Amino acid sequence: MKLATRINSILPTVNGDITSALRKVSEIEGITCVDLNYPEHFSTYSISEVKETLKEANLEVNGLALRFRSHFINGELGNNDKGIAEDAFALCKEAADACRDLGGKVITLWLGFDGFDYPFQVDYQKAWNQVKEYVTALADYAPDLQISIEYKPYQERSYALIDSIGLTLLMVSEVNRENVGVTVDYCHMLMKRENPAYGLSLAADKGKLYGVHLNDGYGTHDDGLMVGTVSLMQTLEFMYYLKKYDYNGAIYFDTFPIREEPLAEIRQNVKAINKINSLVDELGLENIQEIISKNDAIAANELFFQCLK
Repeated sequence: MKLATRINSILPTVNGDITSALRKVSEIEGITCVDLNYPEHFSTYSISEVKETLKEANLEVNGLALRFRSHFINGELGNNDKGIAEDAFALCKEAADACRDLGGKVITLWLGFDGFDYPFQVDYQKAWNQVKEYVTALADYAPDLQISIEYKPYQERSYALIDSIGLTLLMVSEVNRENVGVTVDYCHMLMKRENPAYGLSLAADKGKLYGVHLNDGYGTHDDGLMVGTVSLMQTLEFMYYLKKYDYNGAIYFDTFPIREEPLAEIRQNVKAINKINSLVDELGLENIQEIISKNDAIAANELFFQCLK
């Protein structure tokens, strides 16, 4: 497994210094790669300086995630002000260039401000088509990279424009580019009241699963709790489908230690994912599929007890 982790958890412990944070990440056994935020993680150091630090730390870059701030709060690619939308697109192209330079392969688009808070506030079709045009243009600008849409039902806006696995796959279909796909975030799926394994399987079956963010939560907020701590059996099912579809991308721990020591929390995530992975292996993919094929809730529940042995 390729495991990556959230850098922002560590930054407060090193006075916001990204190079120091990367060196600390490299101390964690099992973490082999990182996802960096653009432009957030390049505000102090140049791309070449970050690249050199990554080399020294023996870490690979999986990809870059866009982070839109300041004047994008009323929308990014779908902003009604075309000038601001163009600024967002320019930032996307910069991120693609940086990702390529760092040896990454995935650009993650989370359009947290493309959405609405009030009825009659947004021209839905205009915003949808505008986002579609920009995602298509980005895919054509960087055909060597995977452009991956990460959805979330709400937060930052009351309603996101792209809020579910269904709408994300619809956008991917309408964009119709080989290099455009989906990043699933476990907590975001719970917030939408999707079953995470189901959504994952829909994207993976179409060959469009480009990113996985793993965490846990109670389903109302983006809790970012440690892996498998709340919904263990759903996490186990999630891992089963990752293995069934031979997902070979990075699994990114998108967890938020607030009161926990960040490095210890990351190590616990590594421990959890390794245990869950080994449980799936012990149960056996064929055995699990046989149980699924029975469509029998009692037989499915027996898996839980097998995991307790």
